[in-house]
Amino acid sequence: RVTLLELMMVKVSDKNSVSSEEMNVFVRHADFLADCFQENCGAVLKLTAAAAAEDEEALVTIRLLDVLCEMTSNSSQLEHLQAFPGLLETAVDTLRLTHLAGKQAVNIFTATHAVTGQEEISHPAVGFKSHLIRLIGNLCYKNKENQDKV
Repeated sequence: RVTLLELMMVKVSDKNSVSSEEMNVFVRHADFLADCFQENCGAVLKLTAAAAAEDEEALVTIRLLDVLCEMTSNSSQLEHLQAFPGLLETAVDTLRLTHLAGKQAVNIFTATHAVTGQEEISHPAVGFKSHLIRLIGNLCYKNKENQDKV
């Protein structure tokens, strides 16, 4: 699943080589991806426990967030995802929870806390909070209703 999402990420982020037919396919699958993210976003919080550092569900959720960020960076998919029920609320709630989890344990969600001495920890959750903020920003872009919710 992670590999499939990484392939989708590459295809979505390469806006020059995506035909209008492929873009329509991505828009149709955006609902499914947003739904999967909403269902599994809590799995990332389990990564704060050292034993769960390789949790597959959490890795899939991280990649889902990456793909959603790319999709909302594209204007043809943005409006569709801005109207998706509950996606913005889920992203904001998950951001609050990751912020609290980072305060209660070792903060694995931001790059500033992932550096020890001279070496950088390459934890899969590093940057998760910044990607959540990017998604929230994209969902609020030129959308007064979503801006008022946040």
